[in-house]
Amino acid sequence: MVLAIDVGNSNIVMGCIGEKGSVSRIVRLQTNAGKTEFEYAADIRPILEMAGIDLGEIEGIVMASVVPTLTRTLQKALKILTGLDTLVVGAGVKTGLNIMIDDPGTIAADLVASAVGARHLFPLPCVIIDMGTATTLTVVDRKGNYIGGAILPGVDISMKALTRGTSLLPTVEIAPPQKTIASNTADSMKAGVIYGNAGALDGILDRFMEILGEDTSVVATGGLASTICPHCRHRIRIDEDLLLRGLGIIWDKNRGRR
Repeated sequence: MVLAIDVGNSNIVMGCIGEKGSVSRIVRLQTNAGKTEFEYAADIRPILEMAGIDLGEIEGIVMASVVPTLTRTLQKALKILTGLDTLVVGAGVKTGLNIMIDDPGTIAADLVASAVGARHLFPLPCVIIDMGTATTLTVVDRKGNYIGGAILPGVDISMKALTRGTSLLPTVEIAPPQKTIASNTADSMKAGVIYGNAGALDGILDRFMEILGEDTSVVATGGLASTICPHCRHRIRIDEDLLLRGLGIIWDKNRGRR
């Protein structure tokens, strides 16, 4: 069993990768860059135990992190718990992905992992939408090359900015409104954030597909993908485990590295 870890700005997601690439027993904990390796070890052990994960069955650990200050801390915590070194996605790690952007060293590890997953699991070309703290759209072309993408403010960031910047607007749940043309303030905000983000995705996808072709596949992942993407006009498949699946593939390509 391989433990795959996605370290994001808001949450750390852990999942078990089976022999055939299946993802199971996913757990989450809040990202806190102020904790030490011992504090994280103390947090992680009971969480994994509650999920039925036996630390002794873990044969490898692979991690994608977008929080550099936390990466080493988590490596040390996992070493304390399992005695294993963690394979961290970055320079020198085999991914099978040809990264064709201006500066390949600037690409975030989570985007690499999701692109690797999409390249192996979906028809190419493929656009990958990741709806996390930021919303990213990345493109893998017909030849399997990572060629770039777009970044826009995440749904939650947009909603928080709206409520912080106005005196009369309340904090509301990010959920579809009761009707499209809303008749109250809360539903108006919901309509704006749901249809506004869906429209933004559709607009970017329209432009991407003018370049890539109409047979482009689109897959979405991230916490809010299932809330926003059903309201898009494009056909978008949702795979909430895409990043972890990509990490599993990267582990297989680097099997034996410690």
